[in-house]
Amino acid sequence: MAYVTDRKRAVGLGSAKTGTEHHWHMQISSYALLLLVPLFLIAFGPMVGESHANVVAHFARPFPAIVTALMIIVGFQHFRSGVQVLIEDYSHGLTRKLLIIAMVCVSYGAMATGLFALVKLAL
Repeated sequence: MAYVTDRKRAVGLGSAKTGTEHHWHMQISSYALLLLVPLFLIAFGPMVGESHANVVAHFARPFPAIVTALMIIVGFQHFRSGVQVLIEDYSHGLTRKLLIIAMVCVSYGAMATGLFALVKLAL
């Protein structure tokens, strides 16, 4: 019969080391999105169905452009963090690494595309 303590069972299994930091980033981005989503709906909502000239004139103003840019950045950062946790929980090995790399590329690519489109509209 082996008398192994809980500490001895846990030695060598390692720790996440970044769990607290990741949790705080998710919390901060969640609170930021609580503020940004209504502001985004206020800034973007009236332009649904409007002509291209009206949309360009609307996003040439600073408030809608800044709110939309912040929404794109914070939203895709939150998405990236959330999907990374999902992948880490449900896949292992090389598949995990490849999925995380692909998800990061998709997230930053979508963020860059959104910001590029916004700059094209605003300028």
